[in-house]
Amino acid sequence: MSNPYKVLVIVPAYNEAESICATVKAVIDSGYDYVVVNDGSTDNTLEICHANHLNVLDLPQNLGIGGAVQAGHKYAKKYGYNIDVQVDGDGQHDPCFISSMVEQIEAGYDLVIGSRFLERTGGFQSTFLRRVGISWLTRVIKMCTGKYIADPTSGFRACGPKAIDYFCKNYPVDYPEPDSIVSVLACGLSVSEVPVVMKERQGGSSSISGFSSAYYMIKVTLAIIISACSKTRC
Repeated sequence: MSNPYKVLVIVPAYNEAESICATVKAVIDSGYDYVVVNDGSTDNTLEICHANHLNVLDLPQNLGIGGAVQAGHKYAKKYGYNIDVQVDGDGQHDPCFISSMVEQIEAGYDLVIGSRFLERTGGFQSTFLRRVGISWLTRVIKMCTGKYIADPTSGFRACGPKAIDYFCKNYPVDYPEPDSIVSVLACGLSVSEVPVVMKERQGGSSSISGFSSAYYMIKVTLAIIISACSKTRC
C-alpha cells in the first residue's frame, strides 16, 4: 500500500545567507520536498536562493517568524501536502530527525515537536538563561493545559492535516512556538514530542537577546494564558 502522506519541509529564512544553501542541501539529501520562505531578508538570501535555483516563496516584506511559517502552511495546503515540517534556515535543525517526527504524525498526532530536552542527548542545549526560560514556559503550559512539553520553544515541528488547516487560519505573529502549542491543545488537537539533537546556528544572529529576552518571557507567558482560556479560534 502506498504512503498516503505527502511531506513538505518549510524553511523560514530571514537574513540566512550564510547557511541557507547548506540547510536546503541537507533537506534534499534527506529526500523531502521543500520551500524556502524568504521573509523580506535585507541581506542577499533571496539572491543566493535564485542563483542556486532553490524553490523560494518570497514575501514582499518582513512578516516575522509567525507570518513566514504561516505562509509555509498555506503553501503546503495549496499544493496538496498533508504533513509539513518546519526546519529553520539557520542550520540548527538536522533533517535526519524528520522521519521520526513524520512517524508520529502518521500514528495520529496533530503536532509533533522536536525536543532537545525530552531525553538526555548531545548537541546544542541553548544557553543557561534560555534553559531557565524554557523551564518556566514548560511549567506555565503544564499549569494551563495539563500537558508537559519539554521543549516548548523548539521551532523544529511537524504538522498533520488538522494542524495545517488550523495554522492556515490562526498563527501567532511573533515568538509563536509556545503560544501555538497551547492554542492547538485548547482546540482539542494532540501534541507529541520526539527527541532530537540540535546544532548551534550556522550563521546569522538570534532575535532574542538582552532586554528582548525579558520582553519575550512576559509576552509569551501572557499569550499562553490567553490561548489556554480561549477556544473562539477553533
